[in-house]
Amino acid sequence: MLTDQAYKDGQVLLFDKPLEWTSFQLVNKVRWLIRKNLDIKKIKVGHAGTLDPLATGLMIICTGKFTKRINEFMGHPKEYIGTFILGSTTPSYDLETEIDQTFPIDHITEDAIYAFAKAYQGKIQQQPPVFSALKKDGKRLYEYARKGEKVEIPTREITIYDFEITRIALPEVDFRVHCSKGTYIRSLANDFGKQLGSGAHLSTLRRTKIGDLTVNDAQDLTTFEALFTT
Repeated sequence: MLTDQAYKDGQVLLFDKPLEWTSFQLVNKVRWLIRKNLDIKKIKVGHAGTLDPLATGLMIICTGKFTKRINEFMGHPKEYIGTFILGSTTPSYDLETEIDQTFPIDHITEDAIYAFAKAYQGKIQQQPPVFSALKKDGKRLYEYARKGEKVEIPTREITIYDFEITRIALPEVDFRVHCSKGTYIRSLANDFGKQLGSGAHLSTLRRTKIGDLTVNDAQDLTTFEALFTT
C-alpha cells in the first residue's frame, strides 16, 4: 500500500470509469478513499480528460504534485471504440436524451459506410454538441440545451488519425477511432448519419487509450479500494 506522502508527492492512476458515473464522481470517490484510508485532511486529485456518463473506459487521475501533469496528459491523442445507430437522432447525439427524429436507412450500403470512414480522416472542422460542458457567455452549453434555448456553436479543428469500421449490422455500426484532443465522438455520430443521407446517434462508447496508456492497464474502484486493506 502506498503511503500518504506518496500520494502527496504524486501518483498517476489509471481507472476504468464505470457506466453512468460522471468523471467528477470518480475523482471524488478516489479522493475520498485516499483521505479516509490514509487519514489525510487535504490532497489534490484531478482527472486528465472528461468522459460522458454513458461512456466507459480509461481515465487518468493524478494526485498531489502530479496534478501539474494533467494538461500534458490531456493533450495526448485518444482512442475510442463504440457503436453508432443509424436511422435516428437524439438532441444530445447519444442516449442521454430520447430519439427525436427517425430516417430511412434502406439506401445505405456497406460501401458507403466504409467510404465515409475513409474520407473522414485528417484535419476536420467539427461542431461540438449543444449537450456539452463547453462554455459560452459564462454558461455551460448543456444549460442552454436543457432550457430549450438556441445558441450558436462555432466549429473547431480536430484531427482524426484513423477511423475504422469494425462491424456492420444495420442499424448498428461498430467503429474504432484514433483522434486528437477535443474530438466529440457524439458529433462524429451525428455527422456520420448526415453524410449518409440519414441520421445517427451514439449508443455505446469506450475510451481504450490515451497516448501510450491503455485501459487494459486500468483498475476499477473495487481493486483500488482493496489496496488499502492488503
